[in-house]
Amino acid sequence: MSSQGIAATSLLRRDETVAVALLLAFAGGCLNAYTWIIHGVLANAQTANLVFLCVHGGVGDWARALQFVPPIMAFAVGIVVAVWLRRAAGERASAISTLVEILLLIAIGVLHNRLPEIAGKLGISLVAAMQAAIFTKVDGATYSTVMITGNMRQAIEGIFALASGSGGATGTLRRSDIFAAVCGTFGIGAALGALITKATPDLALGLPVVALPIVLLRCEVVGSEASA
Repeated sequence: MSSQGIAATSLLRRDETVAVALLLAFAGGCLNAYTWIIHGVLANAQTANLVFLCVHGGVGDWARALQFVPPIMAFAVGIVVAVWLRRAAGERASAISTLVEILLLIAIGVLHNRLPEIAGKLGISLVAAMQAAIFTKVDGATYSTVMITGNMRQAIEGIFALASGSGGATGTLRRSDIFAAVCGTFGIGAALGALITKATPDLALGLPVVALPIVLLRCEVVGSEASA
């Protein structure tokens, strides 16, 4: 490997690796499928929740409209918590946030039978918000692990840049591949999450609970290698 490649690898933050991005995208897809099937809301895509809120409110169906308010508010609280955590913990924020997400998902799974609305809508939206605010870059590029609109845009822009002959071929192709892989993995997570939620809803949160400890481990391993 060239000295430039070694330097680039050493400068890469432990929470910005492609492996971490794919695991988080998988978890994000699972959570979206779960909350949509069980609760009829989207834990991650607050744009959709806001649209549904306004559409149902606009036609006077406030009973349906107001069900989209709690996840939006919980998402906002999660963002505030994540911002505070970044300031307080610095580079350790990603590991701490992942651990908190794991514990919250376990608690949600336990409480879901007794407090389904609070545990499902509020808890998972809080988890999604923390993940969205803490993990914001992959391989140095801004992306999202809880929704794919921006990722898809960047993948398509990269493909067009290559086809039109503009931009650096190697870097542009790598970025497009990464964003496309994140989108695909998110979709796989949503599909598997939907299948398990339909078949055994009590076990559906097991998928992200399995993925997130691997994220935690990857962050710690990559961090140790970078400091070695």
